[in-house]
Amino acid sequence: MSVSQEEFHLALLDPAMSVPEGLVDASDQPAGRRFSVYRNNVAVSLTEAMHQAFPVIAKLLGSQNMDGLAGLFLRSHPPTSPLMMFYGEAFPDFLAGMDQLSHIGYLPDVAQLELALRRSYHAADSVPASDDALAVPPEDLFRARLEFAPSMQILRSDWPIFSIWRFNTEDGAPKPQAGAEDTLITRREYDPVPQALPQGGAGWIAAMKAGNTIGQAFENTTETTPDFDLGATLALLLQGGAITSVTIERLAT
Repeated sequence: MSVSQEEFHLALLDPAMSVPEGLVDASDQPAGRRFSVYRNNVAVSLTEAMHQAFPVIAKLLGSQNMDGLAGLFLRSHPPTSPLMMFYGEAFPDFLAGMDQLSHIGYLPDVAQLELALRRSYHAADSVPASDDALAVPPEDLFRARLEFAPSMQILRSDWPIFSIWRFNTEDGAPKPQAGAEDTLITRREYDPVPQALPQGGAGWIAAMKAGNTIGQAFENTTETTPDFDLGATLALLLQGGAITSVTIERLAT
């Protein structure tokens, strides 16, 4: 009796299922024990991958709870790529759909932050603009358009996700305070660095990515965030190597 690929796959991901009938090893012997060992190794490897990919979620929920979630996630979202750096892409949405975790509303957004850190780490390299690239007269600055590094990530949340992440990863970090937070992730060298954006910063960067000049994006942002700090936002981007080019529109003469 042959074993279908679907049957093999389902049994591999669910330890409650019996070994597929008819499965044999290289010696043409029933592969029950070997299959069970292999299935256990797969589950252990993917569970460890989830712990490594989402360490703050694991810390917030506890190791045993994370193990259980990893098992549930494995069965509903099996790997689609042999590259472990892609495993867990659906985890934030998976957490959002868990009714038993609905009282911890910030979990999906914290998972999004951890996922964004991984994306930033694996993004293509780029050459940052010089630190004085924006040292131009104000009238030129407001006509400038920017291009950003592939490693730059922006997250917007109704929760203080950066503060939650920092509190659980840095000794002595302040306790998170209730409120929305937007987070900028940059990668000037090897490791991504998350930082809290000034209010309006995420919207301003989105406007810049859409092709607006600094001045146009600033005007749009201050309509909803009058006290938007453009200087602080530009400083974070420059320090993080997130700006790769500056193009200033020249006025027609």
